[in-house]
Amino acid sequence: MDPHLAAVEQALIAMRRSQSRRALAELAVPAFDVLDVVETAERTGVQATVSSVASALHVDQPRASKLVTSAVDAGLISRVADKADGRRVLLVRTPRGRATSAELHRARQAACATAMADWSDEERAAFAQLLTRFVAVFGGR
Repeated sequence: MDPHLAAVEQALIAMRRSQSRRALAELAVPAFDVLDVVETAERTGVQATVSSVASALHVDQPRASKLVTSAVDAGLISRVADKADGRRVLLVRTPRGRATSAELHRARQAACATAMADWSDEERAAFAQLLTRFVAVFGGR
């Protein structure tokens, strides 16, 4: 057994537990997950739909629809008709949703800054590069 892989696995488990219990628990709201998906779509020039939310969050269509409804009810996103196809519904962030996205980024980055407070700039840069690379491959599976 590769000890490095075991260490990464244990770190992932610990990270998941800390997110659900402490470090980012207050940010673990399903409507925020939808908001993140819609923001990513907007940033990359892709149209967000309930189907794209389902795919990004790895949930079925009915669950994605409930999550989207929760985000709409919270005033974070709105449903708009697709001008090219009136039968299709697109999801966009509301002004409140954009403000909430900015608040979430600040809170998440503050939590990361606290965790890496005693790291050098070089360590932070290396970690950012390696974690981004890892997630790109790991998440694409």
